[in-house]
Amino acid sequence: MESFRSLTVTQRDQILVEQQVFDIFKTFYNLPPSSQSFMLELQRENHVEYLTKGLTGLGPSFCVLDANRPWICYWILHSIALLDEFVDPELEDNTIDFLSRCQGPNGGYAGGPGQASKILDMIIVKLLPTIFCMLTMPHLATTYAAVNSLVTLGGDKAFSSINREKLYMFLRQMKDASGGFRMHDGGEIDVRACYTAISVASLLNILDDELVQNVGNYILSCQTYEGGISGEPGSEAHGGYTFCGLATMILINEVDRLDLSSLTDWVVFRQGVEGGFQGRTNKLVDGCYSFWQGGIFALLKRLNSTKGVKPIPLGDGEGSGEESPQTTASSDAAGEEGLNEDLSLGGSHSEIGDQNNTSSQVNVIDIDHNHSKGHANVEPLFNSLALQQYILLCSQELNGGLRDKPGKSRDHYHTCYCLSGLSVCQRSWLEDEDSPPLPRAVLGPYSNLLEPIHPLYNVVLDRYRGAHEFFTKS
Repeated sequence: MESFRSLTVTQRDQILVEQQVFDIFKTFYNLPPSSQSFMLELQRENHVEYLTKGLTGLGPSFCVLDANRPWICYWILHSIALLDEFVDPELEDNTIDFLSRCQGPNGGYAGGPGQASKILDMIIVKLLPTIFCMLTMPHLATTYAAVNSLVTLGGDKAFSSINREKLYMFLRQMKDASGGFRMHDGGEIDVRACYTAISVASLLNILDDELVQNVGNYILSCQTYEGGISGEPGSEAHGGYTFCGLATMILINEVDRLDLSSLTDWVVFRQGVEGGFQGRTNKLVDGCYSFWQGGIFALLKRLNSTKGVKPIPLGDGEGSGEESPQTTASSDAAGEEGLNEDLSLGGSHSEIGDQNNTSSQVNVIDIDHNHSKGHANVEPLFNSLALQQYILLCSQELNGGLRDKPGKSRDHYHTCYCLSGLSVCQRSWLEDEDSPPLPRAVLGPYSNLLEPIHPLYNVVLDRYRGAHEFFTKS
């Protein structure tokens, strides 16, 4: 007991988390097979019920998230899409209408309808109450969330609700002389802002040389001695920023400027003994990093494919090592046709409204998903089954929703990123991306298989394809 007191707070917290996690694992492995099967089952119906309820109404405690309402839409809608479900038409229309009211006259999306800066609040509320709802303070993060929400909903009404010309001008206004982007007018410059701006521009087919200029320099200045990427120069490497930085460099076709070897080393060592990922060195495991760190591996794997780096073979077509617990066979998983096309957006990214723009094309790097037509037989750079075990046993709440870690409460944010990470895990063994995952790659029953995502944007793949088709034609 005395030695425990002499430890640092971080060390004590780590020991307590490990004990909670290992107690869950011990209980699981002492259960009869039928109970183990239930514990490893993704509780789809309960998750959908929890998510749908959140989209129709939230309690008073959520008032602290009032400036993040597009994010709540994205977390919920993306989670529902990963589960291969849809919201009903009335709720879909209401969501589109709500997000349309979040887009301000300058093109960006605010955290909610009529949300303005503090100075504007004072002026508008006192002097101009009748036009309060016409003014918003747009933010790159909520713009990203709103656009991803509309892409996830899909269809002409959702896509047409986005004023791309004004949104492009908003992105231009957020561009800083340093090469980075500001999160909002007068706001901070960081890697999140770069990613959200470039991701939105790429998805909407409005990415051009002006938006891209010097972004790579800014991202490069944020890669740390550890290999990961920080939010701003001189800060600590972080999983969320590393994903954002890597994805941004791929989207602007400058990924080779990064030290990918040291980045890989850094992210590999972020997986802990619990099976989940930590966000930074010497931090606790957190379910949301199942995507923020796991998604990095999805991008690195595809980058290696294009450079002719051979994945690690398992050998006999049946895998090596022990079978994963409670896997069952199935033959009806959806393929991922044309993923090579989807990761390379193709065509030019030209400025909206300027038909005579002659700037050179900015092409997304050709990340080849179809480099091999062999069996789905690749060992990932992280322990995929251990991560799935952490998500299903430690993050999943059986009555719906997922959480950070044992002892925490479920929430929509962790539900979104735990499920996104689970989707990445299930396909991390694939060499031929057009093949369905082998049963041994999916922990628990094969019915746990989620929809595939586009790893650069974290939207479900078929929803991305619908948006890509619409915005390349319009």
